[in-house]
Amino acid sequence: MLTGEFRNSVDEKGRLMIPSKIRGEIAGNILILTRGIDTCLWLFPPEEWKKISDNLMESTSPFNAKARLIQRRIVAPAQEVEVDKAGRINIPASLREYAGLKKEAVILGIKKYIEIWDVDIYEAYWKENEKVFQDAAEELGGLVSF
Repeated sequence: MLTGEFRNSVDEKGRLMIPSKIRGEIAGNILILTRGIDTCLWLFPPEEWKKISDNLMESTSPFNAKARLIQRRIVAPAQEVEVDKAGRINIPASLREYAGLKKEAVILGIKKYIEIWDVDIYEAYWKENEKVFQDAAEELGGLVSF
């Protein structure tokens, strides 16, 4: 299961170490990296990416303006990245720029995919959205039981 919160540095060549706990849950050494929605990157195992991208393409039309935006934002920038022998991926410059990745990154395992954030952007995101989270948690209180 791809879960956990980790921090690692992005080196001067744009490489990021994927934590061994997450690497151990991934079959093979190829992953798909694309733009996320909240100024982060999404990293998928190939089989998960195929499900999501196929679903997006089958449920949207290039004749619909909003659908084209989704296709251009999520599907088009997707790139295969290889986990090297040291456990790193090379994040292409265009994706690093989109996510504002500078030096330190937050890596979040979210069961079926991974998010990669610049640490400062991630902390600002939580400061801005803590109240929204509290409200959402309150709403879920009646739906989720332990």
